[in-house]
Amino acid sequence: MTAFPRPHRDDVLIAVAGFLGGLALWSLGLYTRGSAGVDPRSLTLLPLAVISGAELLRRTMPNTALAIGCAAMLADQFTHGNVATIAMFTDLVYAAVLYGTPSAARRIPAVSMVATAAVTVTALVVFHDAQAILLGLVFAVITVAPAWTGVSVRTHRDAAEAAQLRAEQTALLAEIDRAQAVTAERARMARELHDMVANHLSAIAIHSTAALSLDDPRTTHDALRVIRENSVDGLAEMRRLIGLLRSGDESADAEPATAPTLDGIDALLAQACANGAPSGLEFTLADTREAALALPAPVELAAYRIVQESLTNALKHASPGEVSVRLDESGRTLTVEVTSPCGDRPGPRAPGSGAGLIGMRERVALLEGRFESGPVTAGDGVKVWRVRAELPIDEGNGRV
Repeated sequence: MTAFPRPHRDDVLIAVAGFLGGLALWSLGLYTRGSAGVDPRSLTLLPLAVISGAELLRRTMPNTALAIGCAAMLADQFTHGNVATIAMFTDLVYAAVLYGTPSAARRIPAVSMVATAAVTVTALVVFHDAQAILLGLVFAVITVAPAWTGVSVRTHRDAAEAAQLRAEQTALLAEIDRAQAVTAERARMARELHDMVANHLSAIAIHSTAALSLDDPRTTHDALRVIRENSVDGLAEMRRLIGLLRSGDESADAEPATAPTLDGIDALLAQACANGAPSGLEFTLADTREAALALPAPVELAAYRIVQESLTNALKHASPGEVSVRLDESGRTLTVEVTSPCGDRPGPRAPGSGAGLIGMRERVALLEGRFESGPVTAGDGVKVWRVRAELPIDEGNGRV
């Protein structure tokens, strides 16, 4: 069984106030139709009570309330009439447009205008008196005016709700954009931090392990020298990053002015040779690019970081042999390929977390390039670990 809707508090106040007002007018003998209407005069209270009850439904069941009000208003025409009944009927018309369905809000004003025209024409035909137009005006005040008032209020209310919804959606989109920007910046900082210090820390870990495991003063001295060099370089890199984070001069969409470029590959390989010599690693570079061609800053930084991280991984995990770095340009694509020997490795190893491969893959994805990493078999049948990245050379590439 469907529960009867509980009337709104304001509707209860309107119903009570309307009924008490009509009752006061009746007790004072104030009627709208004077001596016309059937007796007893107490019958005027019946439409008043019915339409007061309909007021309780003006917000929860507006169409039903209007139908009851129309019946009560029709019955009121056979009594001496009460102003309160008419006033509450106009309120029911207004409420039906404001709180009713969209179709009812469109239909009621049109019906009220048609009914007003019909009443005016009928009065002119029946009474043959121009004063019948006044009856049409009164009917318009009772029906048309409250209907169009409801249309105006409903239009403004719907516009306010739509504006609030748009504001909420805009705020939600702004929050989503902010969260994505924060996540992207955190990922960028993580890549920069890992790429800058991982190489130095890996060398420190390898050489400190060698110094502790080998009882040879010469080896210990060389290991401590390498440890000191990498500690100083790593500290300088950390200070550079901290300085960039503290300064507000760098835009969020641009790389720092001091970002490394491919011109520093030779120095990177020299450092890798010094760090990898105790492990039997040799490093070679094959650069077949056109020297005169300038690369977009994001592409150049990504290529440098991929080589840097690949060399760091080779220092950590590669078996003795040759680590080859190849840079090639074909059309509008820069290819970076680093291969290192796979197999058992004597001596100390540095632990790895896999964050380096993730960072390289993210850098390539941001530039909409292709990235591959894993073991492959070289032309001479030797198994090697290969990192290969194809970076589109496009000035429209986004931030790395």
